[in-house]
Amino acid sequence: MTEITLLIVDDHPVVRDGLRGMFDADPGFRVLGEAADGVEGVELARRLDPDVVLMDLRMPGGSGVDAIAELTRRGARCRVLVLTTYDTDTDTLPAIEAGATGYLLKDAPREELFTAVRAAAEGRTVLSPAVATRLVTRVRTPAAPTAPSDQSLSAREREVLVLVARGTSNREIAAELFISEATVKTHLTHIYAKLGVKDRASAVAVGYDRGILGRR
Repeated sequence: MTEITLLIVDDHPVVRDGLRGMFDADPGFRVLGEAADGVEGVELARRLDPDVVLMDLRMPGGSGVDAIAELTRRGARCRVLVLTTYDTDTDTLPAIEAGATGYLLKDAPREELFTAVRAAAEGRTVLSPAVATRLVTRVRTPAAPTAPSDQSLSAREREVLVLVARGTSNREIAAELFISEATVKTHLTHIYAKLGVKDRASAVAVGYDRGILGRR
C-alpha cells in the first residue's frame, strides 16, 4: 500500500495531537507537519507537498476557506479534506466552491476518516452523509420548478461529470479527453444548467442522487 502523506491544519493543539497520534499509528499514513491557521497551512503545504491536507475552517489568523482558495489558485497538488465541527450552508458551500475535495465532520468514526483520506488522495469527492444530504436539498429546491433540470446529459457531458467526480481539474479533463480547457468549461456550464446546480460538488451530489454516476 502506498503511504499517504498528510498536513494537519487546526487551531486547537489537542485536536492536532489527536489526529497525529491516530494517523501515525497506521503504517498507511505519515503526518508531515501541523499548522495552527490557514496562512501557515498554505506555506507548509507549499514546502512539504503533502498528498492530503486536513483543513479546519474557523481559525483565527487565517480561515480554512481562504487557505483552500489560495491553494487552488496556486495549483497545489494536494487534495484538501475539510474536517470541521460545522455543517451549515455558510460553511459547507464556500469551502467546496473554493476547491475542497471533500467535507467531513469531526465526529466521524476513525475508519470513516481513514477511508475519506484515502479517497481524497485518489482525487475522489468525499462528503459526509449530513453534508451530502444538505447539498442535494440545497440544489433541488431552486431547481424543482425549472425545465432545464430534466434535460439529459450528453455522452460527452457524462464523461466530464465522471472525471469531475474523481476530483480531476479542468486542465486534466482537457488532456484526458483531448479537448481544450475552454470546451471543458462549456461542458460544465451545460451540466450545471441541466442539473440545476451552480458548482462542481453540487453537480457530483446530484449526479449520484439521480444515478448518473452510479452508486457510491
